[in-house]
Amino acid sequence: MSKRRMLVVGAHSADFVWRAAGTVAAHTATGGEALVLALSYGERGESGELWKDPNQTIEGVKRIRHAEAERAAGAVGATLEAFDLGDYPLRIKDEGIDRLAELMRDYAPHVVLTHPDRDPFNPDHPAAHAAVATARQLTAGAGVASGFKTAPPSEFLVFEPHQPELCGFTPTVFVDITEVMPAKQEAMAAMGAQGYLREYYTQRADQRGNHARRVSGNSAIRQAEAFQRLIPNVVGTL
Repeated sequence: MSKRRMLVVGAHSADFVWRAAGTVAAHTATGGEALVLALSYGERGESGELWKDPNQTIEGVKRIRHAEAERAAGAVGATLEAFDLGDYPLRIKDEGIDRLAELMRDYAPHVVLTHPDRDPFNPDHPAAHAAVATARQLTAGAGVASGFKTAPPSEFLVFEPHQPELCGFTPTVFVDITEVMPAKQEAMAAMGAQGYLREYYTQRADQRGNHARRVSGNSAIRQAEAFQRLIPNVVGTL
């Protein structure tokens, strides 16, 4: 049986770390394969600490952000790919969507994770969602035999945004990351350009762990990550 493949697409190179690194680590720890795709490096809008260096350059910021994301991906057992499409604003043209669809056809992920379609504070996140949703549709074709290469439809979920209530995010899935929380901590520690977010997302994992305990009755859960499923899953029985 082939490994179960997960694709995580972030608008910026650090997005997967805060929102899904624990889930990626849990996936790879049980034999799965994970690919993290950064559509941009967040070099303009999310790298303020790096720009405090008066000799800093845009290429220097990108190089640092790539290295940080690569270390973070490695900490959770994933591979990193970066499209470098630019940020604030992230404008994904047709060729970018085609490139993403081709990646999906080649990788054929079983599950795709990305941003929700709304974010009143960050225009890049909805742009990423729209591109991923379109590329995913193109990857699977029209649901009938197609005249071009396709891949089986994937599960499609969005990860928790920074302010879920303002983004229309309602959790439908909690992933227990208790055993792999140290890996998520290592991934977060790699993101030096945004170290100020570590405390917030550590607290968020604890809060979602509380919610997961209440939902499941499993008192062993300490940390969790939340997702919203966009496409129904199909099961043989309940």
